[in-house]
Amino acid sequence: MSETDRTVLRVSGPEAHRFLQNLVTNDLDRLDKGPVYTALLTPQGKYRADFFAIADDDTILLDVASHQSGDLLKALTLYKLRSKVEIEETDIVVARGLGAAPDDALTDPRDPRMGWRAYDGRASEEGVDWDAARVAAGVPLAGVELDPDSYILEMGFERLNGVDFRKGCFIGQEVTARMKHKTELKKGLAVVEVEGSAPLGTEITADGKPAGTLFTQSGGAGLAYLRFARASGEMQAGDASVKVQG
Repeated sequence: MSETDRTVLRVSGPEAHRFLQNLVTNDLDRLDKGPVYTALLTPQGKYRADFFAIADDDTILLDVASHQSGDLLKALTLYKLRSKVEIEETDIVVARGLGAAPDDALTDPRDPRMGWRAYDGRASEEGVDWDAARVAAGVPLAGVELDPDSYILEMGFERLNGVDFRKGCFIGQEVTARMKHKTELKKGLAVVEVEGSAPLGTEITADGKPAGTLFTQSGGAGLAYLRFARASGEMQAGDASVKVQG
């Protein structure tokens, strides 16, 4: 999976905003201030897709991982029912880069360390190590850290400005709100220090007991999904040693 392999869908029609607002995890009333990072969940509160919503005149663009675009288009079409909405794939190319956003580019709303995005045909910045950027900012990637069993609060979506509990209903809201207000997260994504290396998806153990899974690694750091109660001190992931950063 690649951070830069993206597809842009366009949602148009007089009810486009209301249609999406009732489905996704974040508040699209903030679109006039810039891109909104959000997700579509299952009714059971599990992850289905994450994407950026961008206002484009009277339409809304959805910047999504290309391998998820077909499923997202299918899901939105299913939810459309009689809404006055049209949904289509575009040929818009997503440009990316690090650092401050240049003129007419948009700052990534997840974390300033994730740089900028643009939809005007310009070229992406070359030579960027996006794995290093994601690890430093604690940003999960669809198809790597994020999968159909993921819960977005465990994967850091609140920290990454990807969910709003004041906006009203969204698909999967009940489960997500219960995790927010009634339980303490026992598992979740964390940035870890890694000495050595291990294949993606290697089990992490602590004192011989399962403690999590190691995913993306770059420059002596990595992203791991951990059982917090066991994630103390030095842990093992294959031939690598792992400990929580901080």
